[in-house]
Amino acid sequence: MDTNLENIAKKIVIAIDGPAGSGKSTTAKIVAEALKYIYVDTGAMYRAVTLAWIRENKEYNEDNIIDLCKNIDITLENTSLGQRTFLNKQDVSEEIRSSEVTQLVSPVSAIPKVREILVDMQRKMGENGGIVMDGRDIGTVVFPNAELKVFLTADIKTRAQRRYNEIINKGVNADINSIEQEILKRDKYDSSRETSPLRQADDAIEIDTSNMTLSQQANYVIGLAKAVINEINV
Repeated sequence: MDTNLENIAKKIVIAIDGPAGSGKSTTAKIVAEALKYIYVDTGAMYRAVTLAWIRENKEYNEDNIIDLCKNIDITLENTSLGQRTFLNKQDVSEEIRSSEVTQLVSPVSAIPKVREILVDMQRKMGENGGIVMDGRDIGTVVFPNAELKVFLTADIKTRAQRRYNEIINKGVNADINSIEQEILKRDKYDSSRETSPLRQADDAIEIDTSNMTLSQQANYVIGLAKAVINEINV
């Protein structure tokens, strides 16, 4: 099958999971662009909820955050600047990447009802296929029947260096040792939380990206996706 014939080929759901700094978001964006699929950054959605809670300036209370989650509008839009995240129609793409949001997003995203609300939104986004979604529970919870599941990993030094470079390139000062400790803390929290923990799906393809460039890992996933697309469209 000619993979350029996107309009007549059945489109699949591609689930990309992995820990912080494994390169899943950037890989997902490149894969989506190559296949002309829609990219959904689930992490941005949880970060938007976290930002909304921070703006409310209330104490950490699950009921408060759940009520807030029910009454906010989160949208992901493709623009000339790439995909942007909007909270109540305001572009918060940069603000949700702040250190404060990063430190607080794990406990917010671990609230079962918050996950239930956002997972429902995510499933609606992907019900017709043609979507690339990255996160920590996409292949296990959000789309357990996704046609392609990928789990990206990398050693902690590599992941910390990637995050450090990302922050420095934005003109912000950073300490790589602090970043490494932050990632380790996030790994422990995400892997041990009761609701939708970070876990590799049994049928996911694991890719260790420690010695791969972003281009190499994205091309690898694109190759896997095209093989699946070809197989189901025979």
